[in-house]
Amino acid sequence: MMYPAVEPRRLSENEAIIDGDNKVSDVLAFWQWAYSELAGNTERGALAEYLIACALGIENEPRISWDRYDLLSNEGVSIEVKASGYFQTWEQDKLSDIQFGISETRGWNSTTNEYSSEKMRQAKIYVFCVHNHKDQPTINPLYISQWDFYVLPTEVLNKKTGSQKTIGLSALIKLGAQKCDFKDLKREISRFSYSTP
Repeated sequence: MMYPAVEPRRLSENEAIIDGDNKVSDVLAFWQWAYSELAGNTERGALAEYLIACALGIENEPRISWDRYDLLSNEGVSIEVKASGYFQTWEQDKLSDIQFGISETRGWNSTTNEYSSEKMRQAKIYVFCVHNHKDQPTINPLYISQWDFYVLPTEVLNKKTGSQKTIGLSALIKLGAQKCDFKDLKREISRFSYSTP
């Protein structure tokens, strides 16, 4: 028997967690429990994806965590979002270095339920998001003013970094990554709409 991929459904905060006839909790309480640590690596990455989705006006589509790239713009540009920050949620004796993962991957095809045999960078462009805030008492990833955004076509990464797995911020800037204000992200990403995903 064939089971198709489960398409995510956008949930309401009031949807109940139920045990028989009894409400145990709700989705909002679960989200608050599971995802309040926004300065942590995992949640910060998901928040960065959401910020880019907001900039593109596609935030009403639920996130698909298993897709071969993070986002697809209305113009058909596939986007990989990477996030990093100077603070972690554990004790530090110095600020973290800004590093991003840029490994090639085997893309998953939801139609055939198979991974491709060739490793590559799946998206047409990368958006690198830096939580650029260095005052720990006032850290708040929900403030977009604390973020910097850099846009770089994947073809540049492919030509200049080969199969390199990580890259630092200064190296990205040397490659020509364009720093971009949040309000300009949609326009900057739309410049790549001639590409197919």
